[in-house]
Parts: sequence; structure tokens; C-alpha cells
Amino acid sequence: MTIAIADLADPGVQALIAFHQRTMVEGSPPGLSFALDLSGLQADGVTVWAAHVGDRVAGIGALKQLDEISGEIKSMRTDPQFLRQGIAARLLETIIAHARSIGLIRLSLETGTGPAFEPALTLYRRRGFANGPAFADYVLTDFNQCLHLALD
Repeated sequence: MTIAIADLADPGVQALIAFHQRTMVEGSPPGLSFALDLSGLQADGVTVWAAHVGDRVAGIGALKQLDEISGEIKSMRTDPQFLRQGIAARLLETIIAHARSIGLIRLSLETGTGPAFEPALTLYRRRGFANGPAFADYVLTDFNQCLHLALD
């Protein structure tokens, strides 16, 4: 497996972004999916990584820098054919290392609730993320939660 900054023009990367966007919208109450589409991932302050296994895009993950000291993890998604192979863990480690290297001291993320989100929540919690207050423009509901990690 290799992980590198994603080429957002790559059809495999675009397909995984579209899959992530679609499944987040389908699995969220109307108006409560905050997954970034391709244009959102192309915005200033967003860095996207892709994990490749051979010539296949196996996963993606992004860091959106919120300010000088904090960032948000966005669009973590593993292609279903590559689940349980450590793809998401390696992407998360890459994002955390990059966040530290640019001087961020806090990472946050917003995600859903319920059984479908348990594998991701387990991954985040094993790496030290803990539930906490809403951040940025998020509002907590019964359908979402925010997690935070101190990087100091």
C-alpha cells in the first residue's frame, strides 16, 4: 500500500469521493450530511490523501485546516473491497503526522451515530479521539457527534 497526496483528477479518486458523498447523504437525515464533494475537497486549506493498493484507489482521507492551530478530518473512506486491511488506520496516521508537522495542536471531526459508524468510531477512539463539543459550524443532534484529539 502507498499513501500520497491525491490527484483529484484521477477517476479512481473521484469515484471514491462520489461513493463517499452518496453513502453519507443516503445514511443521514435530510440536510445533515456534511461530507465534502469534489469541489469542497479542492478548496484552499484542504489536503487530500489517497491510499493505493496496486493501481487501485483503496481509500481517501482529508485534512481541512480550520485555523493556525486546529484542523478537521474530512472524507475518510475505504473502498468496501479493501475493508479490514488497515487502509483507514494508515490514512489517519498520515493525516495526524501531517497535522503535527504543520503545527496544529488539535484535530476534530464530525461523524454520525449508530451501528454503521462503529468501525470508524473504534478507529478514532483507539487513536485517542474523544467525544466533545460541536466545533466550526456544526450543531450536535441525535444523528451526529464530534470527536477531538489533542496533538501536543
